[in-house]
Amino acid sequence: MRTVAIGAASASALAGLAITYRAFWRTRCLTWGAAAEEIARVMPGDELLVDPDIVTTRAITIGTAADAIWPWLVQLGPGRGGAYTYDWLENMLGLDMHSAEQILPQFQNLAIGDDLALGKSGPRMRVAALEPEHALVFASDDGHWVWAFGLYPIDGATRLVSRNRIALTGSSKLTRGFYQLVMEPGSLLMERKMLLGIKQRAERLSPGRSLAGSNGTAKSASRGTPLTGAG
Repeated sequence: MRTVAIGAASASALAGLAITYRAFWRTRCLTWGAAAEEIARVMPGDELLVDPDIVTTRAITIGTAADAIWPWLVQLGPGRGGAYTYDWLENMLGLDMHSAEQILPQFQNLAIGDDLALGKSGPRMRVAALEPEHALVFASDDGHWVWAFGLYPIDGATRLVSRNRIALTGSSKLTRGFYQLVMEPGSLLMERKMLLGIKQRAERLSPGRSLAGSNGTAKSASRGTPLTGAG
């Protein structure tokens, strides 16, 4: 009887957590730093997964030009420039991530069709689209994940927008619940660190070309809305 009571209490607590997350936190989690027009914008790679179960659009203002940010994007990946996030956590999962503090010339020749393995048992991500200084899109071989980066000039600075489109085709309710309550917040933790890491590196190595204020804030050209990546 006690075991049944504990199970019922646990299920109730999880249900309450799920309701609270969906009602108050999920939108913020999935759209950290992004303005409404960025969330609505069609980005390269959207056409590769037209009916996703999860879409995240996260963004940050970087106070320099796109060509100073682009090298940090093209060297992303395990065994390359890393992910500019929590290496110790990535490497607990066997991803061989070592975030570079410099631009690495040997990893600047990324091309469409190149693929990156995310660990021994993780998905392989191929380069599906590449527009220098504008867009970089990775797509998993199984067709369940598309990860796109876009660079958009704004008031003399650059908005770096990251979008993930994920399909959970055939997944159970338990798996879908795990993704929503664990993977979505976890992805925010890691991606926020990554975007801030790219911002810090790009601004540090091109201080003479920094075009925004010291806080890296720009304003939406269409609405005058503050666009920051620090929320």
